[in-house]
Amino acid sequence: MSGTNVWSRTRNRMKQFPEQFAQCSAEAAVYGKCVAATTTGRQELTKGHCAKEFEALKTCFTNACKSLDFIMSEYLELHVKPSSG
Repeated sequence: MSGTNVWSRTRNRMKQFPEQFAQCSAEAAVYGKCVAATTTGRQELTKGHCAKEFEALKTCFTNACKSLDFIMSEYLELHVKPSSG
């Protein structure tokens, strides 16, 4: 496997992140609103605040990454020929 192919696959994978993470816009909005509401004035965000909202966002991101891995593996199976050994 050449270094060029690795970078090409990585670049293609990175291009798909915005589309995958856009699926988490609702969770991101809820988490952002929680953080904004929690940190009004001089109040600092501390561990535990917005934990439920953060976990929902984290779960969404994790699922988006899993589906991205699936998409990439499907793409590779269809478009990359195995090297002859």
